[in-house]
Amino acid sequence: MESLLEKINSCVLILYQFLLAELDIDKGQRISIKDEELASLRKAAEFDTICNEIIPKSITEIRRLSSRLSSYPRVLKKEDFERTVLTMVYTAYRAAQSQGHQKDTWAESFVNLYKALKNDLMLPYNKQPS
Repeated sequence: MESLLEKINSCVLILYQFLLAELDIDKGQRISIKDEELASLRKAAEFDTICNEIIPKSITEIRRLSSRLSSYPRVLKKEDFERTVLTMVYTAYRAAQSQGHQKDTWAESFVNLYKALKNDLMLPYNKQPS
């Protein structure tokens, strides 16, 4: 089974275009691409699935993920790592689109995810030799 990032690896430019074209996030947290031409591409359907079915989108879900990751005792599985990276992209996007207290909340969530991933990346180097 291909990982999430491997699925979109060949389409990094398209993913970038999706993000540049602006996203619409409705009250139900459903993400869609505003540009109709880009939204009609086959890769847009994969992007839609990843954004709307796989990554957490509410602050509560993201905080729950950060909490679980901060106490995770071993290196993350590849899929969990990738999902967390994509969640970071989403939180950065939401922070950029928000103002005031909401911006601070999204930025804090981004930082917490960053710390969890940094910890995960450093875990193999932090083990004490036997």
